Amino acid sequence: MAARVRPPTWKDPRLVVGLVLIAVAVVAVVSVLRDADRTVPVYAAHGTLVPGTVLDESTVAVVHVRVGEGYLESPADAPFGRVLTRTVADGELIPASALTEPDRFDGRPVAVVTTAPVAEAVRPGTLVDVWVTPEDAPSARMGEALVVSAIDREEGGFSLGGETVYVVVPAQDVGTMLDALASAAEVAVVGIG
Repeated sequence: MAARVRPPTWKDPRLVVGLVLIAVAVVAVVSVLRDADRTVPVYAAHGTLVPGTVLDESTVAVVHVRVGEGYLESPADAPFGRVLTRTVADGELIPASALTEPDRFDGRPVAVVTTAPVAEAVRPGTLVDVWVTPEDAPSARMGEALVVSAIDREEGGFSLGGETVYVVVPAQDVGTMLDALASAAEVAVVGIG
């Protein structure tokens, strides 16, 4: 004679264990999803920013990312009015260590009018060397690893020089650079790196 199967009841331990396992799984998934979505609003560069740039609303954007410490959170750490000490690429998060107060920034922009064409790869944020050739003297490097802050290129497809490259020069070297440029017969700006 076959035994009759009883229908499950709420007192069945297998049903209770199954419900507990389902509840634990749901709580774990919700917890993982909530932790994965922990982003904070931080400031990022809106375009390539070079040393000496005074930050304002037009030079930065707010992005939501998961990051560690060392970056400027919005709006608590607003960088407006502060100056960059290094190049920050377009879209790069702005580190707090790359900022200083305007009166503590050491660089000065200097316009270098070239007599030789400037490579197309030279753009704001690029590191360059400035070479000058005085009358009846050999060429000399007057600026090494200077950051380009801006560049005015000649219009058209063929250039014979005459472009103006603005480079950031340490304040103590500005006088030497200006003297060398004033007495140079030829000036070249060469990208490095």
